[in-house]
Amino acid sequence: MSVGSADAKRGRAVKLAVVVAALGYFVDIYDLILFSIVRKPSLIGIGVPPERVLDTGVLLINMQMGGMLLGGIFWGILGDKRGRLSVLFGSIVLYSLANIANAFVPNVEAYAVTRFIAGVGLAGELGAGITLVSESLSKETRGYGTTIVATVGITGAVVGALVAGLVPWQTSYLIGGGLGLALLVLRIGVYESGMFEKLKATRGVSRGNFFLLFSSWRRASRYLGVILVGVPIWYAVGVLVTFSPEIGAALGMSPAPEAAKAVMYCYIGLALGDLGSGALSQLLRSRKRVLFGFLVLTALAIAAYFTLGSASTTAFYAVCVLLGFATGYWAVFVTVASEQFGTNVRATATTTVPNFVRGAVVPLTLAFTALQPWLGVPGAAIAIGVVTMLVALGALATLDETYGKDLEFHET
Repeated sequence: MSVGSADAKRGRAVKLAVVVAALGYFVDIYDLILFSIVRKPSLIGIGVPPERVLDTGVLLINMQMGGMLLGGIFWGILGDKRGRLSVLFGSIVLYSLANIANAFVPNVEAYAVTRFIAGVGLAGELGAGITLVSESLSKETRGYGTTIVATVGITGAVVGALVAGLVPWQTSYLIGGGLGLALLVLRIGVYESGMFEKLKATRGVSRGNFFLLFSSWRRASRYLGVILVGVPIWYAVGVLVTFSPEIGAALGMSPAPEAAKAVMYCYIGLALGDLGSGALSQLLRSRKRVLFGFLVLTALAIAAYFTLGSASTTAFYAVCVLLGFATGYWAVFVTVASEQFGTNVRATATTTVPNFVRGAVVPLTLAFTALQPWLGVPGAAIAIGVVTMLVALGALATLDETYGKDLEFHET
């Protein structure tokens, strides 16, 4: 085979890796956010009294996110020990089967178990995909690749909301599981990361050691800093959008917003924000400046949510789009997570970071519930948001600028 044909084949494989990672994340987000969309009809459908839907919904979200916390560690370590591809497709199989099982749950207990298993599966796809794309593209273009993955993936929530509005909640779960299993046929032709293969052949390098991320204060502070920068995204999705019917009603809205529509409009904004933030980080040649700008915009969008959103349902959904756009720095956030650490723990870091961010919904929703007797529903959400934003801005200051960073190194 000539050098030219080998390069062409490799180029096609890199493009296919971006496509597979993007479509995998699309199905991942569809399945991840689906419970937020069908929370009320599914819980009422299995016999939960209407007055218990909120508390039961918090329980099931926490089960899902708890599974993602554990799954993030498992898949991340596996990705550095066995390879990025094994995680990319193994996680798709698990969450697809789990979401098919969600369509047949008879009670809350079974629902909790299937959401936990789905959470474990959902934890692996994004980190493995972003790591594979980051290591396959050049340092000048990898930001565009991760932006494509994040932007295409985010639209999975929009499709999920549309599907859930057309079919019963059970069918929505079956469609998500079926899409994931269908995606497995694209495994053919996707190559493993060349950086990982080179590292795998190197002796004496510890791979997938989760505790290596905490072996020095500098490395641990970077790891924690990346996580904290991303928490406002899931504060917006996991609290403000997921519980928009309850918050809207407490703000005096009648009728209250619909969760499915709030999710859809938020994720339309997220897709646009991801596209904009990713492209802007390439044009400005800076990840940190873009993250700072979008965090400031997020603070303004949160303020608009509580001050302008209650004027009407139209205004509320418009604010949801704005909130989504402002928190649409996920593409840059996951790219930074991948660029901060060496090849021997890159999959571990890139997979665990977004899942710890998603898992932050557990303490956020618990605090949201605990503060309501003292502050009310809107007051509890506002208090959590203020703390989340201040912590994220402080954490951003601790991170390194990673645009154009050479990723072919390992942590010792």
